[in-house]
Amino acid sequence: MSGTVLVTGAAGFIGSHVVRELLEQGFSVRGTVRNPTNADFLKDLPGAERLEIVQMDLLQPESVVSAVKGCGDVIHCAAALYVGVDDAQTQVVDPSILGTQNLVDAIDAVGGVNRIVHTSSVAAVRRTHFKSGRIFNYEDWCDDASVNSNAYGFAKAGAEMLARGWVASKSEGDKPRYVSINPCVVFGPVMSERHLEGSMTILDHLLKRKYPFLVKMHVNIVDVRDVAKAHVKALTKGPDGGRYIVYNDSLWMPEIAKLLRKQMSERKWAKIVLPKSLTYVLSVFHPQLSFAWVKKNIGTTCSYDVRPAVEDLGMEWMPVEDSVVDGVKSAIEAGWR
Repeated sequence: MSGTVLVTGAAGFIGSHVVRELLEQGFSVRGTVRNPTNADFLKDLPGAERLEIVQMDLLQPESVVSAVKGCGDVIHCAAALYVGVDDAQTQVVDPSILGTQNLVDAIDAVGGVNRIVHTSSVAAVRRTHFKSGRIFNYEDWCDDASVNSNAYGFAKAGAEMLARGWVASKSEGDKPRYVSINPCVVFGPVMSERHLEGSMTILDHLLKRKYPFLVKMHVNIVDVRDVAKAHVKALTKGPDGGRYIVYNDSLWMPEIAKLLRKQMSERKWAKIVLPKSLTYVLSVFHPQLSFAWVKKNIGTTCSYDVRPAVEDLGMEWMPVEDSVVDGVKSAIEAGWR
């Protein structure tokens, strides 16, 4: 297979699975990481002789230009996680929006990039305020977010809009193919202990048993292996400009815990479900909960229309039970939990 695919954020949860999927399919891959030692585990993947790891910081334009040189395809997975941040602007918004700007500037400067697949999120689709039970689709945008009210949604929508606007500004002959993949909460096997941050913190809280109770949160789940497949399929499948929500099924937190009790009965799992009133009380003491978050998330539901991903990309979803159990087992078997 000719040409090199650049994968930004190659040591991240999604990025590492995208690298694995590309190598399995015979691609040559250049993976970018801020700290190369974090990517050592990628060297053990089958086909790693076709993998080059380079240091890159999205906020350092020279390093981005250097990374893009010689690559015909770009899969842009690098992003900041909205977990335990002190400054949402510099830690969440800037890496997404300024980072994407630096990437498209580098593509302009270097030339030769024909296809771009951008890891966005359902956070760019789902409005900050919505009525419980709503079904969102690819035409929806998170257009009511701010740095203070919903920094992650603001960052993801802003970065995707920036990239789409950049493509739209180009003349027909200069336009690269651009597709976004918009995953919901991503579960599945982890390759690094760092992958237990982000989406996997939900399962990690259960694993650590830090709290002996459960909150009534509705979790929209997709498997990281399916997310990786969607990225690679999107290089060639579906129309240019596609926007693909990847989502399989939803489980309430108590259902996730029940599933783990059944599949892994040798470990203790939380059983007590907190009513919403007590969750408000907990939010006063819990560093990752707030009154506003409880009001918005506890007991409310939403879902997504994934017909375009099924029809255009041919996606078939792994059983949601596998996503949960394989994710937890991978952390235990590696000795991280």
